[in-house]
Amino acid sequence: MDTALTPSQFARWRAAIFAIFLASGLSIATWASRVPDIKIALGIDNAQMGLLLLGMGISSIIGISTSPAVMARTGARLGMLVTMLSFATGVALIGLGTNLLGSVPLVIVGLVLFGLGNGSLDVMMNVEATAIEQQMGKTILPVFHAFFSFGTVIGAAAGALMVQLGVNVTGHALLVSVVIAALAVVCFANVPTREAVLDPQPHEKPRWRERMHTALAAWREPRTYFLGIVMLGMSFAEGGANDWLALGVAEDHHAGPAMGAAALATFSVAMTVVRVFGGPLVDRFGRVVVLRVLALTAAAGILLFILAPNAPLIFVGAALWGVGASLGFPLGMSAAADDPAKAAARVSAAATIGYVAFLGGPPILGFISNHIGLLNTLFILVVLAALSGLFSGAARPLRADEKTPVA
Repeated sequence: MDTALTPSQFARWRAAIFAIFLASGLSIATWASRVPDIKIALGIDNAQMGLLLLGMGISSIIGISTSPAVMARTGARLGMLVTMLSFATGVALIGLGTNLLGSVPLVIVGLVLFGLGNGSLDVMMNVEATAIEQQMGKTILPVFHAFFSFGTVIGAAAGALMVQLGVNVTGHALLVSVVIAALAVVCFANVPTREAVLDPQPHEKPRWRERMHTALAAWREPRTYFLGIVMLGMSFAEGGANDWLALGVAEDHHAGPAMGAAALATFSVAMTVVRVFGGPLVDRFGRVVVLRVLALTAAAGILLFILAPNAPLIFVGAALWGVGASLGFPLGMSAAADDPAKAAARVSAAATIGYVAFLGGPPILGFISNHIGLLNTLFILVVLAALSGLFSGAARPLRADEKTPVA
């Protein structure tokens, strides 16, 4: 049984998880902001750069998929420390391999550590965030995801500044890796040990096989897959926008790279604003109603984006797309955590489905677009958004008799 936390302990725990979400976003934006410089420094072409990106994506999916096993072994608290230090090391190796040593193999090793660590952390930090939400009794998970977005904004801005100041990738990456490692240690000290997130309890060492059985139990429950459809649709919509929206504006709508970047910024701002301020709407109207309205908004926004005859309507479509895709993932996590006794296992399973879709979806869209065109490919996102709305009833809060009795 988890012990009650004082208000000060709870506030430090919540702040630590906010910081972890921000650190994850910061690391990803640091890498993304220096990709052009890394490509030039290593003397590689687009195809070779694509292979590096593919390797990072595969390692991220492996990290996500194996996170239940990591949590079963270490619990979320220690697991987050280990994975943060892992991807901090990965960032450092990417930097060292780029300018100091000019070594593609070292950059690959760094990307593997970066992907594995970030992928596994993504699941565990969401498990912790849902535990905080359950204790608060109100919807706050979207705000955690907004902090991830804040981290990407900070990372992108810092990357632009470093380029402007002439700081090479090695110096930039080493600085960020030190910041992330320091945050990992500070956050670890402020995250309490909680049985609900599979942290080992004092004087009690359950066998790993039993903990693994608990962690995998959610995969045998139909509700996991229905929630997975809700999250898959929105994850495809979000990941597809991040990777293809700007290109769709620049090339398929013939508006140019600057307009493409501005449209992506519009999408991102709209998504972040709803994540910051959407919680009270969920508490007022309920998850299912909000998810259905947002799924309809996402589908309408993507359709408008595809069919828009002029720039203003393209931007309206991008904004609606961002609003619609904003809460599907975090509310799916909230629904998975409805039963505190099984929250860690269910959130882990739901997060795995969502993140695999987020990472794997965009490359699939890219492959299809080679055959039918990018804008035509985006109709797939319209269908997935509609499916997300149709299955959003799975996010209905569990009744008291559907939850595990407290011993």
